[in-house]
Amino acid sequence: MTRTERLAVLDRQTTDLPLIRQCELVGLNRSSVYYQPVPADATDLHLMKLMDKQYLQTPFYGSRKMVEWLATQGYVVNRKRVQRLMQLMGIEAIYPRPKTSKPVSEHKKWPYLLRGVAIERVHQVWSTDITYIPMPRGFLYLVAVIDWHSRYVLSWRLSNTLESGFCVDALEDALELGTPEIFNSDQGSQFTSEVFTGTLLAKSIQVSMDGRGRCLDNIFIERLWRSLKYEEVYLKAYEDGKQARAGISTYFRFYNEERLHQSLEYLTPRAVYEAGSLQNCLEKVGNRRQEVI
Repeated sequence: MTRTERLAVLDRQTTDLPLIRQCELVGLNRSSVYYQPVPADATDLHLMKLMDKQYLQTPFYGSRKMVEWLATQGYVVNRKRVQRLMQLMGIEAIYPRPKTSKPVSEHKKWPYLLRGVAIERVHQVWSTDITYIPMPRGFLYLVAVIDWHSRYVLSWRLSNTLESGFCVDALEDALELGTPEIFNSDQGSQFTSEVFTGTLLAKSIQVSMDGRGRCLDNIFIERLWRSLKYEEVYLKAYEDGKQARAGISTYFRFYNEERLHQSLEYLTPRAVYEAGSLQNCLEKVGNRRQEVI
């Protein structure tokens, strides 16, 4: 059962079986069941929107530089506050870090398997990541799974928390379309959790993870976030989650089926995905052009 299906079977009115016990039986974290969204501070939301846009331009800015940049925009904010907001947004500066600190989480970290690997076909490598979506009275988190070779968005989910459940749901949705040889992600707790990696290993999928603080190892999905935000999110300024879901759904449909990609020789992700490889797609397009001539 998916996390959504497990949530649906919970009976919050029953007196025969406590909700805590129900969560244990269906394998749900009870904190996510009891969670009630808390309205965010309006000033924090404004700062987060500014930082989000700047991060897309300068992903190497850490909290110190972000503090100084905010000051140039007329906002005097201390570093502790900026660190807290960056953590809420799930962003961090990109730079190599010395391996001197032990990870807080006990989750297993997997090696990066893609260095020097030629990505030549569909379903060879999939990738995932989470990004922050600004809202007028709060924020949402978006996770997506893409095929590296074709740039095709296989699945996505929105959530108001960073629990791993919505990431697992997106993964299960994507696996209904096929099975990759390698699955790449960052070292976020959502992707190192046993339920997430266990889903991959059960399908004999190799697990690959970026070095900490190096999102450029996962460059294709970072480009997806940039396109999504500048071509959709910042232009629409969603009023609520319903609008966000509808807008993002429409954009991903456009991204997959209509948006031409220079890196794909000006073909669409769907065309390459359905052909199985860029080379196959180019051959088909060439043949059709010859028939027209």
